Amino acid sequence: MQMTATRIPDHVHPEQAHQFMKNDGLILIDVRTEGEWMRTGVAEGAVTLTASGPEFLDHVLDLTGGDKNRPVAFICASGARSAHVQRFMQANGFTQAVNVVEGMSGGSGPGWILRGLPTVSYHHRRS
Repeated sequence: MQMTATRIPDHVHPEQAHQFMKNDGLILIDVRTEGEWMRTGVAEGAVTLTASGPEFLDHVLDLTGGDKNRPVAFICASGARSAHVQRFMQANGFTQAVNVVEGMSGGSGPGWILRGLPTVSYHHRRS
Protein backbone atom coordinates (compact mmCIF):
# COMPACT_ATOMS: atom_id res chain seq x y z
CA MET A 1 0.00 0.00 0.00
CA GLN A 2 1.33 3.40 -0.90
CA MET A 3 1.72 5.81 1.98
CA THR A 4 0.30 9.29 1.77
CA ALA A 5 1.69 12.45 3.30
CA THR A 6 -1.12 12.44 5.87
CA ARG A 7 0.10 13.22 9.36
CA ILE A 8 -1.79 11.03 11.80
CA PRO A 9 -2.50 12.55 15.24
CA ASP A 10 -0.89 11.08 18.37
CA HIS A 11 -4.29 10.01 19.71
CA VAL A 12 -7.17 8.76 17.60
CA HIS A 13 -10.59 7.30 18.26
CA PRO A 14 -11.39 3.84 16.90
CA GLU A 15 -13.25 5.16 13.83
CA GLN A 16 -10.31 7.36 12.93
CA ALA A 17 -7.87 4.45 13.32
CA HIS A 18 -10.07 2.33 11.07
CA GLN A 19 -10.14 5.06 8.40
CA PHE A 20 -6.38 5.68 8.61
CA MET A 21 -5.80 1.92 8.19
CA LYS A 22 -7.98 1.83 5.07
CA ASN A 23 -6.85 5.09 3.50
CA ASP A 24 -3.34 5.84 4.71
CA GLY A 25 -1.63 2.52 5.43
CA LEU A 26 -1.66 2.87 9.21
CA ILE A 27 -0.40 -0.31 10.90
CA LEU A 28 -2.61 -1.22 13.87
CA ILE A 29 -1.06 -3.42 16.56
CA ASP A 30 -3.26 -5.00 19.23
CA VAL A 31 -1.06 -5.19 22.33
CA ARG A 32 -3.45 -7.16 24.52
CA THR A 33 -2.92 -10.76 25.62
CA GLU A 34 -3.91 -13.91 23.78
CA GLY A 35 -6.74 -14.53 26.26
CA GLU A 36 -8.18 -11.08 25.51
CA TRP A 37 -7.94 -11.66 21.76
CA MET A 38 -9.74 -14.97 22.13
CA ARG A 39 -12.55 -13.44 24.24
CA THR A 40 -13.35 -10.42 22.09
CA GLY A 41 -11.75 -10.98 18.72
CA VAL A 42 -9.35 -8.58 17.07
CA ALA A 43 -9.88 -5.42 15.03
CA GLU A 44 -10.01 -6.41 11.39
CA GLY A 45 -6.60 -5.78 9.83
CA ALA A 46 -4.77 -5.50 13.15
CA VAL A 47 -1.60 -7.37 13.99
CA THR A 48 -1.59 -9.19 17.34
CA LEU A 49 1.58 -8.61 19.31
CA THR A 50 1.67 -8.65 23.10
CA ALA A 51 3.75 -5.73 24.34
CA SER A 52 6.20 -7.59 26.52
CA GLY A 53 9.70 -8.85 26.23
CA PRO A 54 12.80 -7.38 24.63
CA GLU A 55 11.78 -8.61 21.17
CA PHE A 56 8.68 -6.36 20.99
CA LEU A 57 10.61 -3.44 19.48
CA ASP A 58 12.23 -5.74 16.91
CA HIS A 59 8.84 -7.14 15.89
CA VAL A 60 7.46 -3.63 15.37
CA LEU A 61 10.53 -2.70 13.34
CA ASP A 62 9.91 -5.76 11.18
CA LEU A 63 6.29 -4.66 10.62
CA THR A 64 7.37 -1.17 9.58
CA GLY A 65 10.21 -2.38 7.37
CA GLY A 66 12.61 -0.61 9.73
CA ASP A 67 10.94 2.75 9.06
CA LYS A 68 10.51 4.59 12.37
CA ASN A 69 8.55 7.31 10.53
CA ARG A 70 5.85 4.88 9.39
CA PRO A 71 2.52 5.47 11.16
CA VAL A 72 1.86 2.69 13.65
CA ALA A 73 -1.03 2.66 16.13
CA PHE A 74 -1.48 0.64 19.28
CA ILE A 75 -4.76 -0.58 20.71
CA CYS A 76 -5.49 -2.42 23.98
CA ALA A 77 -8.65 -2.99 26.00
CA SER A 78 -9.20 0.57 27.24
CA GLY A 79 -6.45 2.80 25.82
CA ALA A 80 -4.26 2.81 28.95
CA ARG A 81 -1.80 0.03 28.09
CA SER A 82 -1.52 1.28 24.51
CA ALA A 83 -0.68 4.78 25.83
CA HIS A 84 2.31 3.29 27.69
CA VAL A 85 3.38 1.43 24.54
CA GLN A 86 3.02 4.62 22.51
CA ARG A 87 5.32 6.53 24.89
CA PHE A 88 7.85 3.66 24.81
CA MET A 89 7.86 3.67 21.01
CA GLN A 90 8.22 7.45 20.86
CA ALA A 91 11.18 7.21 23.27
CA ASN A 92 12.69 4.71 20.83
CA GLY A 93 12.46 7.08 17.87
CA PHE A 94 9.08 6.26 16.34
CA THR A 95 7.82 9.61 15.08
CA GLN A 96 4.24 8.55 14.31
CA ALA A 97 3.38 6.25 17.21
CA VAL A 98 -0.36 6.56 17.80
CA ASN A 99 -2.61 5.56 20.71
CA VAL A 100 -6.14 4.40 19.96
CA VAL A 101 -8.09 5.91 22.83
CA GLU A 102 -11.08 3.91 24.09
CA GLY A 103 -9.35 0.68 23.03
CA MET A 104 -11.31 -2.39 22.03
CA SER A 105 -13.67 -2.59 25.01
CA GLY A 106 -14.00 1.05 25.98
CA GLY A 107 -12.35 3.43 28.38
CA SER A 108 -12.96 7.12 27.77
CA GLY A 109 -15.69 6.08 25.32
CA PRO A 110 -17.41 2.97 23.99
CA GLY A 111 -14.41 1.44 22.19
CA TRP A 112 -13.91 -0.38 18.91
CA ILE A 113 -16.37 -3.22 19.57
CA LEU A 114 -19.35 -1.16 20.83
CA ARG A 115 -18.82 1.31 17.98
CA GLY A 116 -19.58 -1.60 15.64
CA LEU A 117 -16.25 -1.55 13.84
CA PRO A 118 -15.21 -4.80 12.13
CA THR A 119 -13.55 -7.54 14.16
CA VAL A 120 -12.31 -11.00 13.33
CA SER A 121 -11.96 -14.08 15.50
CA TYR A 122 -8.52 -14.76 16.89
CA HIS A 123 -7.00 -18.14 16.17
CA HIS A 124 -3.97 -19.29 18.15
CA ARG A 125 -0.85 -19.51 16.02
CA ARG A 126 1.53 -22.34 16.72
CA SER A 127 5.26 -21.66 16.52
